[in-house]
Amino acid sequence: MSEENEHAERRVVMDPAGVHRALVRIAHEIVERNKGVDGLGIVGIRSRGDFLGRRLQAELNRLEGADVPFGAMDITLYRDDLHRGADHAPVQITDIPWEVDGRTILLVDDVLFTGRTVRAALDALMDFGRPQAIQLGVLVDRGHRELPIRADYVGKNLPTQRSENVQVRLAESEGVDEVAILPGPAWVRPGRSIATGQAGNGSAGPAGRA
Repeated sequence: MSEENEHAERRVVMDPAGVHRALVRIAHEIVERNKGVDGLGIVGIRSRGDFLGRRLQAELNRLEGADVPFGAMDITLYRDDLHRGADHAPVQITDIPWEVDGRTILLVDDVLFTGRTVRAALDALMDFGRPQAIQLGVLVDRGHRELPIRADYVGKNLPTQRSENVQVRLAESEGVDEVAILPGPAWVRPGRSIATGQAGNGSAGPAGRA
């Protein structure tokens, strides 16, 4: 697909204001469901889930006057597609500098697709301890699940064709907050995907997130 055709067929479904509203709403839902934020810890799945997790942390701290701990996790080595060449993916830093045991952990990611990225994150998290509970928050749920995984908090349910690409761009990495749908076969870049394929989650290019 040429760059000209990509821009002609690209459809923006969340603009900066939409992304902000979704995160504010999710933060309120988290407070309501957990009756506050005591015992809560946030873990963002790299990459983009960590940016969104930081924003949720700031919003929760503002709402509750609290200091919710935050950590970031790379799940590359826990993915179930390493034997298909994903072992060439760069491994990023996992940093959870607080005790996971006994906490309610909020996993944060950008796009929920097949569920395989979240499954890998659950495996990775268990290596850090035994949480009291694990909840999942995502900016976009695009459907097409392959595993029985469901998000507790969703910014936007986005019906898609499996062949379509969901592109997530955030101010921290691309300079703008935006979610768009692009036509064409899903593809996954080496490492974490942008938002499209079986191997990863979100990123700057076309994608669908796993």
